[in-house]
Amino acid sequence: MATPKSRSRDGYPGRALALILVVTVGLVALMFGTGYTKPRLGIDLAGGTSVTLTAKSDDPSAINKANLDTAVGIIQKRVNGMGVSEAEVQTQGNSNIIVNIPDGGNTQESIDKVGDTAKLYFRPVLATAPTGISAQPQPSSAPSTAPSGSASPAASGSASAPASPSSSATKAGRALSGALQADPSGSASAPATGSAAPSAPTTPTNPADVSAALTQGTVPAELQQQFTALDCSVKEQRQNYQKASDPSAPTVACSYDAEQSIWYKFALGGVAVNGQDVTKAQAVYDTQSAKGWMVDLSFNDAGSNAFASTTGKLATQPAPANQFAIVLDGQVVSHPYVSESITGGSAVISGTFTQADAKSLGNVLSYGALPLDFVKSDVTTVSPQLGSEQLDAGLVAGLIGMVLVVVYSLVYYRGLGLISIAGLAVSAILTWSIMSLLGAGVGFALNLPAVCGAIVAIGITADSFIVYFERIRDEVREGAQLRPAVQRAWPRARRTILVSDFVSFLCAAVLYLVSVGKVQGFAFTLGLTTLLDVVVIFLFTKPLITLLARTKFFSSGHPWSGLDPKRLGARPPIRGSRRRPAPSQQTQEV
Repeated sequence: MATPKSRSRDGYPGRALALILVVTVGLVALMFGTGYTKPRLGIDLAGGTSVTLTAKSDDPSAINKANLDTAVGIIQKRVNGMGVSEAEVQTQGNSNIIVNIPDGGNTQESIDKVGDTAKLYFRPVLATAPTGISAQPQPSSAPSTAPSGSASPAASGSASAPASPSSSATKAGRALSGALQADPSGSASAPATGSAAPSAPTTPTNPADVSAALTQGTVPAELQQQFTALDCSVKEQRQNYQKASDPSAPTVACSYDAEQSIWYKFALGGVAVNGQDVTKAQAVYDTQSAKGWMVDLSFNDAGSNAFASTTGKLATQPAPANQFAIVLDGQVVSHPYVSESITGGSAVISGTFTQADAKSLGNVLSYGALPLDFVKSDVTTVSPQLGSEQLDAGLVAGLIGMVLVVVYSLVYYRGLGLISIAGLAVSAILTWSIMSLLGAGVGFALNLPAVCGAIVAIGITADSFIVYFERIRDEVREGAQLRPAVQRAWPRARRTILVSDFVSFLCAAVLYLVSVGKVQGFAFTLGLTTLLDVVVIFLFTKPLITLLARTKFFSSGHPWSGLDPKRLGARPPIRGSRRRPAPSQQTQEV
């Protein structure tokens, strides 16, 4: 009858070991089955750029959690739309947004787009002119195919309703000398447009004079001085001149023609359509008329009415007044012309777009309208080499800590040390597989503080082993046999381990809730490994010791078992037969 009673007190250690074995094998199989065999690394380990955006507003009450959360969603979509699917965007404090962009893909383009955080507007074009050139460019070999017969700066496409057959797109990089030709529609323009071609003796060479000679359209009187002085080829002058307090006021803006490598300046009318009225914009390929890539956009009800009214007015104007500018952060990203009123709440912007150009414009239209203005207050870049060095340093530190724990366990606990090593191995496998799967499932990134949390976890796990081992040794010193010692030591060791792990987990939870950014990685890893320590000690360490206590090597107190009564200082009972009831009395007291 002794054996069944003893087994009842031992519990079912084999079942516990089988359970944790099944869980461990299942996680490892899932890890290899999904292909996510490594934890996802943060930018401080893999390399990348961290951008801190600070919200600015004339109305302090506008900087609130709701607007920041809205901006986070838009920026996340904008950056990911550039192909950086692992970018992280999160709020920090009451006015900052942190954008972490890993290396790879269109990293630099994504960093640039993150800075384009002003509101998006559609404004009618009043006048335009090239800047920073000292001589008129040579005529293009390809004539213009615009319906109006007048040339327009590069990057201008055409806007039309999707159902109507639009005219052929303007040629990107059209010759500037075409702007000197007479407008067939008889539109009023700057003096340079009044003659078919300027004579050689009067050809200007000064950049300001060339810009004035090539000006198309009519500059409003209130913008005349500002437009004349603006030179977009000078970086310091490429600013956001829009008045946030009065969107209806005319303004000036700059735009870069990559094909001609020329900066253009624009005189623009008041805001006709707000970018927040765009509900969808995407790059599509015209398979019907083979016109190449274009941007298909849709508006809400308010935007649809405003866009129809605006395009109806622009369609009756001569070039360049028949164009509307898409303005983001004070820069003109596109300025298509209009040949008819566009109704129905949708439109197509066509031109000589590449796939990348169309996709970029679509992202600007879809994700450009933010509820707040932002400035880049900090940009930190970590090279992949530096990230690799930090990762190597973290792994070396973890390896050193692991080796020291193993050596200490083997020297001090001998055979019991092998149990602690096995427990550390199981904990490491569980931690690695869970982190790898969390990286794919919820985007958890292993950063340098998280590595520190994993290193600290080695000590937490080893501490649980030591508490249990020392409790068992105390029982052996008092003269108890190993199997009773294992059972009597467990309740007191269990209580100490649970209290210790609860305190660690509570600290990790509080730190995670009150911190932001990378510190959360440390708190998350510390909390995860603390929970795994409880799982390992209950389902692996205790059941394994229970089974090993039945073996002769440990139960007989072998010198290399770590439980030798002589080495532990246990004194044999005097007159053994008369002192044997002492353990039973002690058991009752416990």
